[in-house]
Amino acid sequence: MSERFTTYPNDLSGANNTSPRAPDMAHKMADAASSTVDRMASGAHEAVDKMADVAAQAAETLDVKGEQLKDLQVRWLENSRAYVRDNPVKALGIALVGGFLLSRLLSSR
Repeated sequence: MSERFTTYPNDLSGANNTSPRAPDMAHKMADAASSTVDRMASGAHEAVDKMADVAAQAAETLDVKGEQLKDLQVRWLENSRAYVRDNPVKALGIALVGGFLLSRLLSSR
């Protein structure tokens, strides 16, 4: 058995109808439902587009901030190397004191 489904009911003139206006009413209800579904789908598409734009902007911002952090790391590393090269005794003293303090903090726990 094969049934045919359509948006609009084609055969509403059967013996079960109580009103001759039932087919028109059914068509109007189908039209109203169709336009409501279209509006909802359009709203959903707009919401998805807005979220995609926000996500793209966030990704771009994170990319820029990541590059800035990499540049900052490179500059600090270069400055640290220059300081150690110019002041080796001070750098060694700072390293010893820092290591001692760090070992005291970690061993007290």
